[in-house]
Amino acid sequence: MRFPHARILIFARTPEPGRVKTRLIPALGAAGACALYVRCLRDTVARVCGAGLAPVTLCCTPDADHPLFRELAARHGLDLAVQQGSDLGTRMHRAAVEAFRHADAAVLIGSDIPPLRAHHLADGLERLYRGDEVVMAPAEDGGYVLLGLRRPRPALFRDMPWGSDRVAALTRDRCRAAGLPLGELETLWDLDRPEDLRRLDGEGKVTYST
Repeated sequence: MRFPHARILIFARTPEPGRVKTRLIPALGAAGACALYVRCLRDTVARVCGAGLAPVTLCCTPDADHPLFRELAARHGLDLAVQQGSDLGTRMHRAAVEAFRHADAAVLIGSDIPPLRAHHLADGLERLYRGDEVVMAPAEDGGYVLLGLRRPRPALFRDMPWGSDRVAALTRDRCRAAGLPLGELETLWDLDRPEDLRRLDGEGKVTYST
């Protein structure tokens, strides 16, 4: 592994129709949105673990008991953890705190970022080890798809309007106010809205045509 003392955290939700990818339900139906979510999660885990960059933890909510999670852990050799907290910011911060019990850098990503590749993760980790305290890959919708840390930073997760177009801008502002060197990676997109579906081919893989 290139970064054996780092940790990559993938955040995942139990795949239940009507509870995942809800913004895609008008286009795909609840079962179809859930099936696409499962494909995205499988693909993300395979790409991240296959890259061999750092140990990987799948952070699950509401628990880690779903057969899919256990299958992924057995197939790819990743760890399973349960997200702790009532809101996304708290869950992300607590997962990072736990990771830093065993790691000196952590990268947090979601499970629905089709264009994310190993070189994005490697670039983020390299920047952290070169001196950036925080690394962010902005999302086209104003959020972010990757956040890297050299130590826990609760201010980056507290009172954040998750799901809005202000998350990346507020993260920049908070890093600037705290004097934290922030490295920015390529802007990517996540699979969240019906219009994002046109970027996928029939197998759920990325196509870059518009």
